[in-house]
Amino acid sequence: MVRDFFIAYVLLQLPNSFYLPTSDMLKQQLLLPLVLSASLLLAQKKNDAYSIHIHKTSSTIKIDGAMEEAAWQEAEAAANFFMVLPMDTGHAKVMTEVCMLYDEENMYIMATCFHKQNAPYRVESLRRDFVFGKNDNFLFFIDPFNDLTNGFTFGANAAGAQWDGMLYEGGKADLSWDNKWTSAVKNYPDKWIFEAVIPFKTIRYKKGITQWGINFSRLDITEAEKSSWAPVPRQFPTASLAYTGTLVWDAPPPQTGSNISVIPFVLAGVSKDFEKNKKPVYQKEIGGDAKFSLSSSLNLDLTINPDFSHLFANFGYSTIRPFFSRRIGLGVPIQYGARLSGKLNKDWRIGVMDMETKKVAAAGLPAQNFSIVALQRKVFSRSNIGVLFINKQSINYTPGKDTSKPTYSDYNRNIGLEYNLASSNNLWTGKMLFIKSFTPGKSTNDLVQAAHLQYNSRRWLFLWQHEYVGKNYNAEVGYVPRQGYIKINPVAGRTFLVRRKAKIISHGPKFSTTVFFNENFKQTDNESYLAYSVAWRNQTNLLVWVAHDYVKLLAPFDPTVSNKDTLARGTEHKWNAWGTDFVSKPQSLFTFSFSTRYGGYYANGNRLNLTCDLGYRFQPFVNLQLSTSYNQINLPQPWGRTTFWLVGPRVDVTFSNKLFFTTFFQYNEQIKNMNLNTRFQWRYKPASDLFIVYTDNYLPAPFGVRNRAVVLKFNYWWNL
Repeated sequence: MVRDFFIAYVLLQLPNSFYLPTSDMLKQQLLLPLVLSASLLLAQKKNDAYSIHIHKTSSTIKIDGAMEEAAWQEAEAAANFFMVLPMDTGHAKVMTEVCMLYDEENMYIMATCFHKQNAPYRVESLRRDFVFGKNDNFLFFIDPFNDLTNGFTFGANAAGAQWDGMLYEGGKADLSWDNKWTSAVKNYPDKWIFEAVIPFKTIRYKKGITQWGINFSRLDITEAEKSSWAPVPRQFPTASLAYTGTLVWDAPPPQTGSNISVIPFVLAGVSKDFEKNKKPVYQKEIGGDAKFSLSSSLNLDLTINPDFSHLFANFGYSTIRPFFSRRIGLGVPIQYGARLSGKLNKDWRIGVMDMETKKVAAAGLPAQNFSIVALQRKVFSRSNIGVLFINKQSINYTPGKDTSKPTYSDYNRNIGLEYNLASSNNLWTGKMLFIKSFTPGKSTNDLVQAAHLQYNSRRWLFLWQHEYVGKNYNAEVGYVPRQGYIKINPVAGRTFLVRRKAKIISHGPKFSTTVFFNENFKQTDNESYLAYSVAWRNQTNLLVWVAHDYVKLLAPFDPTVSNKDTLARGTEHKWNAWGTDFVSKPQSLFTFSFSTRYGGYYANGNRLNLTCDLGYRFQPFVNLQLSTSYNQINLPQPWGRTTFWLVGPRVDVTFSNKLFFTTFFQYNEQIKNMNLNTRFQWRYKPASDLFIVYTDNYLPAPFGVRNRAVVLKFNYWWNL
């Protein structure tokens, strides 16, 4: 507690010049999260009492979903799962048992998921990284550093579709992470069994440590029950690392030795613009990545001619990202790059990346270098402080020298400091962020300051968030769509739990208001929102809401996006609206959801929006979906009445958990376009794929092809 007060005291002593040029009232509001967070206490890990032992086996384990090896009979079992939903006040109705083993190279896990005799399982398809709430599934979460913040997740649905990802910020899952591991699922009349092998080379962990954080999660849609081995409060996901139990090793996990992987790829494609009658454009690329494990917890990645990259993407907020990976190589090829990432020890994490793009002479764009450094230090039980530095530098370039070509910046730099708060029981979470940009010719009003503090219990939700972005703040390697504003966003909610055996298990209101000001503290936007939600035991959900909006336009705006006319900059608009959102129970083969919105709109007009999503599955192989949206906007002339449809059918065919085919069609009446996209994926080996993607765009009337493209990509994960 003393240390919490010390941090708050230091921050409160910052000189006034450190704060932004706003009113005294805003300064007090900026300090509110600091004052509140000063009262948070340190505590031990919540579920220390829950442990499962893992021992080494000399037996050969066959991954087939059959518990035939004698080694499994000798392994300790984790059982007696706790119910998380619909209520977190007792043990689960459906039983689950989990055993774990290891040898010199791999970690093994087997989960037996019991259910009623001959009860059907419920899944969407065999597609990887499925939607959690729409599939009977078993997942497990490991925290190899026992830092309650970062880790890995693996699992499968009841038909065998795999799930894997990296865990960050205490329990958020990045499912774009993909690596080598093998699993099998086998169904029986009274249960289904998940069995998997995770190579030690696939994950990162600290040398010599004999205790990892771990938890197991089970979702049974038929019983409408989510459960976990170590108990997790119902308001948190079962991935919450604050509530993991302990995996106790009989000896430190084996060191992996040399771990080098090469992942080459070949990409070929052709596209043609029929609308402008251009010649076909052919695409041919060869590239790849090389991965070197410098230690069991630190990796070095080298890449040549990549088609994408991602890292450090969690610094900031969704609309304040000083680094956004897809800004590197946007419209220009990347030549090469290197990345160092991982844990230095239990408390320190590091990320370093350097990428270089090619010169584009036709556009006058110079070759550019992108350097990013991130360093994070754990503090207290689950909080951390991080520093981020980003440098975008043009190479051998003098801005404005060639007046016939566009002018690009010589450099753009960002340096940021971020404090992430997470209490030991996860009830209190928050963030405080400071960023400054450096751009030639801009030296004032180039700061960002943002923070939030949230309290989330079983019954109450309170959130305070504010943001300040200076009008000259510049993040050329990030995503910050708006500058020159101050934003305040308080949220409050209450959940009423129904403990008796009723069809409705919870309901309650939620209020939110989001207010934008300019840098002189003059209001420019305001949305106030009041909603009431109802949750049924069978996982049906209903939300009813009312809202009030006020907008002062910062730029000319066409409210129908129909190129008829625009509303003038500086004009003020306000309206009221109401709406509903409904999601049906996921147990049915036929599922549906709908949303409605009716009320005022810009220029004293009104808008009606109706959206409906339908789904039917022939599980586990075929999943059919249809999304439709209808908009009717009534405005004064010259717009008048505008209506448009958005229709999008989708077909997912999963021949197995390694062979996928998806077709998506969309008709957009608003932009007068029809789009067809098909994608074929064959995972012929773990983490190795063949992709074929075909895309068509059509004019609805007169019907004709606008453009067409086909791309083939082949990659292979090769362990040396």
